[in-house]
Amino acid sequence: MRSMTGARWATCALAAMIAIPFVTACESATAGSKKSLDDCTSFEQVETSEEAMDLTIHSTCSIPIDCSVSWRVVCAPDSKKRRSTHRNSAKMQFPTVDTKSTQASAAVCGDDPWVLDSINWGCEPNKD
Repeated sequence: MRSMTGARWATCALAAMIAIPFVTACESATAGSKKSLDDCTSFEQVETSEEAMDLTIHSTCSIPIDCSVSWRVVCAPDSKKRRSTHRNSAKMQFPTVDTKSTQASAAVCGDDPWVLDSINWGCEPNKD
């Protein structure tokens, strides 16, 4: 009786060893076929002057998408007394393939040095 239970266990283990790689391979193939907005969008930042940067999103998506970009300007980042932070953001709509930009300006810092950080961007399908 004992050998029969061992044989059943071995059969189940063998079946699982055969089935698991097949299921994993199917999941990988399915996951690879899903398209993402990451495949048709890109981001670029370019310094346009001593106090400004263009933040640009490029879309080659075949569906309408809504994108947003946010950033933080830090004025006098090394100063304990004059240091200040200024957050800003912009929303962009892409009904078709297009490139859109917004400008991150450090004019608010006056003559103080500045740093642009905490830049985040993302896109999602248009819900309309």
